[in-house]
Amino acid sequence: MSVMVVRKKVTRKWEKLPGRNTFCCDGRVMMARQKGIFYLTLFLILGTCTLFFAFECRYLAVQLSPAIPVFAAMLFLFSMATLLRTSFSDPGVIPRALPDEAAFIEMEIEATNGAVPQGQRPPPRIKNFQINNQIVKLKYCYTCKIFRPPRASHCSICDNCVERFDHHCPWVGNCVGKRNYRYFYLFILSLSLLTIYVFAFNIVYVALKSLKIGFLETLKETPGTVLEVLICFFTLWSVVGLTGFHTFLVALNQTTNEDIKGSWTGKNRVQNPYSHGNIVKNCCEVLCGPLPPSVLDRRGILPLEESGSRPPSTQETSSSLLPQSPAPTEHLNSNEMPEESSTPEEMPPPEPPEPPQEAAEAEK
Repeated sequence: MSVMVVRKKVTRKWEKLPGRNTFCCDGRVMMARQKGIFYLTLFLILGTCTLFFAFECRYLAVQLSPAIPVFAAMLFLFSMATLLRTSFSDPGVIPRALPDEAAFIEMEIEATNGAVPQGQRPPPRIKNFQINNQIVKLKYCYTCKIFRPPRASHCSICDNCVERFDHHCPWVGNCVGKRNYRYFYLFILSLSLLTIYVFAFNIVYVALKSLKIGFLETLKETPGTVLEVLICFFTLWSVVGLTGFHTFLVALNQTTNEDIKGSWTGKNRVQNPYSHGNIVKNCCEVLCGPLPPSVLDRRGILPLEESGSRPPSTQETSSSLLPQSPAPTEHLNSNEMPEESSTPEEMPPPEPPEPPQEAAEAEK
């Protein structure tokens, strides 16, 4: 009897995750769907640095020092590494409530608020939570069906609740939250240093060339340098300003979302319960604290989806998975050989005896 082979399709959890995200490399890479500005960021960094390494670095290494291209390469590699780490990682997305969990939360809210008369607006769904002797409100997310943790917010672009939500950055193509904020800060810091570095040595390159052939001739012979100077000049102010703003936020242990909403600097004059009152401690917590693991389990396996005419039984499945190996035999001596025994039903019918060979020859 032949056993039909049933093909099973393995489904990863990232394939069924809600929200507006895209995944690559079997769920290892997670980004927002809007990635056009991220590609522009890559093009500007790669293009500017390629021109700098191709033209100015060789001349400056001979005229000034060979350390100039080495230091530029270190800044470039560090900037690219932190950019990709920020763009391709989970920013701290909080899973949505399952149907049973959402129903339980709804029952709990109705039991707390009571029946709302028809025509009246229901009370806001909030919970009070105490942090460092200060009351913090936990708001209910109607999309994710959960009470958001402190400092979490729902991103309207990615359609996910993100833990310690800072902002959605289109330049990196991802949300910036608890799990990738430190890499985002290191990216803009290293990019600021790289922009200043390239801009300064482009000016030095033009000055050295102008001493030999004149300023106008230098501009005519090096159009790539002029393009680099223009790109660096217009990006320098925004990148350096953004780095200074986030340095201020890190020193206060505050997020961009909290700063825009005025959570700790509004009319109530409520102090930030997350600040340690010390710049060094705040910087250490934000940039050097333990990085929490992702709670999405993107590459986890969902229950298997079977395809076939009939599902296999438990015995068939177990027998097909077990390797077929011959039964072990023991080596016995001739004196230890067991006697063969068989029942009458299993014994074959007796065969007629053959005449001996000598008797057959005598008859002939």
